Amino acid sequence: MELTVQKRNIFGKKTKTLRMDNLIPAELYGHGINNLHLSVPAKEFLKIFKETGESTILKLKIKGEERKEEVAVLIHDIQKNSLTDEISHIDFYQVRMDEKIVASVPLEFIGEAPAVKEKNGILIKAMQEIEVEALPADLPRNIEVDLSRLSEIGMSIYVKDLKINDKAKILVDKETAVATITEPAKEEIEEKPIIAEIVEEVKTEGEIEEEKKQ
Repeated sequence: MELTVQKRNIFGKKTKTLRMDNLIPAELYGHGINNLHLSVPAKEFLKIFKETGESTILKLKIKGEERKEEVAVLIHDIQKNSLTDEISHIDFYQVRMDEKIVASVPLEFIGEAPAVKEKNGILIKAMQEIEVEALPADLPRNIEVDLSRLSEIGMSIYVKDLKINDKAKILVDKETAVATITEPAKEEIEEKPIIAEIVEEVKTEGEIEEEKKQ
């Protein structure tokens, strides 16, 4: 995936003018390189980000940069406006294709757990992403978790059950649970108060005194 960006000379509060032009301020940094201030076209970035996520290598074409080659990067961090949920800033991390990197790879849950459908079990997803080490070109876009194997309440899928290519290494303990089926919540039985039946008419103190006089 390729994304054309340009160097920027606008900083701080002035970056609001970039957003008015549908540009997102960004930073490019990495091991052994000087940071670059960039502006990124919002529409093109959102389209690419939707397809790739944060664990896929992008190639940045930088306008105004002396280097002619494309720069291989990962989307390292994204900041969003808390009110509008729009992306307000992007951090790109430049990688070397011959050096292994550590990145968080999203888990993609597929299939349906029979224990949920047939036995009213509750599916608990303990993880949404997992740390992986690999060369940039071998970094998986996502890792599938097949829920169809969860047929009984109490069953779990562990890190050791995940399938990943031989060129990548998961850095989380193999016995860590990724997804688990738990028992359905027990309904609380509301105890009804016992209502005593009144079998005799309760006489007032005045009525008792009247009977005594009679």
